[in-house]
Amino acid sequence: MTAAYLYDGLRTPFGRYAGGLSGVRPDDLAAHVLRTLAERTGLDPGLVDEVVFGAANQAGEDNRNVARMAALLAGWPTSVPGTTVNRLCGSGMDALMSGSRLIETGDATTVVVGGVESMSRAPWVMPKPAKAFPAGNETLHSTTLGWRLVNPAMPAQWTVSLGESTEILAGRYGIGRAEQDAFAARSHRLTARAWQDGFYDDHVVAVPGTDLARDESLRPGTTVETLAGLRPSFRADGTVTAGNASPLNDGASALLLGDEALAGRLGRAPLARIAGRGAAGVDPDVFGIGPVRAAELALARAGIGWGDVGVVELNEAFAAQSLACLADWKELDPELVNVNGGAIAIGHPLGASGGRVIIQLAREMRRRGSRWGLAALCIGVGQGLAVVLEAQ
Repeated sequence: MTAAYLYDGLRTPFGRYAGGLSGVRPDDLAAHVLRTLAERTGLDPGLVDEVVFGAANQAGEDNRNVARMAALLAGWPTSVPGTTVNRLCGSGMDALMSGSRLIETGDATTVVVGGVESMSRAPWVMPKPAKAFPAGNETLHSTTLGWRLVNPAMPAQWTVSLGESTEILAGRYGIGRAEQDAFAARSHRLTARAWQDGFYDDHVVAVPGTDLARDESLRPGTTVETLAGLRPSFRADGTVTAGNASPLNDGASALLLGDEALAGRLGRAPLARIAGRGAAGVDPDVFGIGPVRAAELALARAGIGWGDVGVVELNEAFAAQSLACLADWKELDPELVNVNGGAIAIGHPLGASGGRVIIQLAREMRRRGSRWGLAALCIGVGQGLAVVLEAQ
């Protein structure tokens, strides 16, 4: 089979909920990263065989196949097809996995993948009434995050909130409040340092018409002491707070994948080879542990073990969820994880996060000279995804 390579990637700054990117439609965010990726790589958009984008919501302005809409809005030829995938928080990584398979099977030579989410602009929805002119009230449901319009046949224990699920996981693994707050403070500290050192400067691109230059949820002065003052969000006696969980965000990411021949057409070597992929399912009420098995599958398919891995990107949906995964990855040095910060500080615009962790992983691997790296995400309703990269 043909190998699939990552040639480049970029993302927008991640804006906070109702913040600096909230005035920008998600299809425009996606079009911006497509347009910018083509410009900076010298890619002729007409040579793109497929655009695959992830989006978790798709209930508002990101409807009608946002990948196709973004390509059209970017001014790419109408001959370039696009498809949108939805695996909730893992949508952007799922897009990369799908795109890499297209290349490996020979169905494509050049694929642009990524994802987008505007949690600020996610609409409220209501079910269509069973009959015209109902006499009673109707309920609007927010589509920003989590369960809505739940099927009554679904077991109630599976439909708890993401935060309650994380409380369950924290109890199961014995992860206390202090440990979670320390993990969150580390995320802000490392993210702030990475921005200061210029790590993000070459792959985070501002959105025209906005003033946002950096990730908006980052709080550089965050300490364990300031986090300790926050109230629990989901249980009166709980440990999960707004400070040790990822926030609601807006943003987009895009990555260029291709076969080996694309290097000659672009005049540049690839960053990495997509060497292994893994997808796993777990009980929905402990969704946060999904990356554990997914990572093990990806490593096995790449033919390596934890001892070969030089750096890891684990999406920080919650501090407790991340710490639970690290507790099960006993062979992994925690200091190799999220060395430039994570989603608690950077943000987690659902569909865009998969692209972010892949870009961040590939660039840190190159900076460190690491041959192998792994990126993973947990996913609501009980799933996990992981990808192994081999540096080129």
